[in-house]
Amino acid sequence: MKTSSEKEKKLNDALTRLKDFYIKTENSNSDLEILEKQKNQLEIEKKEISEKYTHLITEHNRIKNELNLYKEKLQTEKSKETEFSNKIDELNQETDTLLEEIDKWQM
Repeated sequence: MKTSSEKEKKLNDALTRLKDFYIKTENSNSDLEILEKQKNQLEIEKKEISEKYTHLITEHNRIKNELNLYKEKLQTEKSKETEFSNKIDELNQETDTLLEEIDKWQM
């Protein structure tokens, strides 16, 4: 049989290992709580970022539509300006023709 000192030593070793295991388990629980809090915080931040992203996409689409409307308006104005310029050219040509006719009649 084993001597009582050997049994006592093994019992002390077992107790030491149990204490270490208990401390590690407590630390693990603490670490798990910290990780859970961090996970919750990250989920909150992710939700906020997703909402901001959705808002930015909506704003981007609104601005894009406004830009397209502005481009259409600008194109229409350019077209009107070109048409107006053509009309002025026509009137100038008619005026020149009329002035030539007047000159012919005066001679």
